[in-house]
Amino acid sequence: MTGGQLMAAAERRLGPYWSMTRSQVYRELPALAEMGFVKMGKPGPRASQPYSITPAGKRAFARWLAEDPGMESLRNPVALRVAFGAHHSAAALKELYEKATEAHTKALAEIREQARQVKADGDTYGAAALEFAVNYHKAALAWLKTAPTR
Repeated sequence: MTGGQLMAAAERRLGPYWSMTRSQVYRELPALAEMGFVKMGKPGPRASQPYSITPAGKRAFARWLAEDPGMESLRNPVALRVAFGAHHSAAALKELYEKATEAHTKALAEIREQARQVKADGDTYGAAALEFAVNYHKAALAWLKTAPTR
């Protein structure tokens, strides 16, 4: 797959609970090739560069899966702003909550649909990971209903 194809596949599978950027993908692919974990294929249209995983890459992936994942780091820009809520006007807080509620409601609907499709395809592990994202958005919506307005 090319970097763009990898990014699209990663967004579909991981996007609801793991953020990544296109620049990360394009920066890492040459580094992975240099380490022998992927190999470059024949360039395609518009100089697109396909990559494929090597046996060494599969072994590195298996080692990574076996590592302790460590603790996640929580970074929520809305909660950060609420922490400074005393410096906001009531109107600004209301707008912040409304925008966040709209975003979480939309994401929740999309992820529920994606989870249904993944489950129907028989991917129980993918469905379980998506269930985390479903519950995250449900928790965020519940919190937003109780967040202080003044």
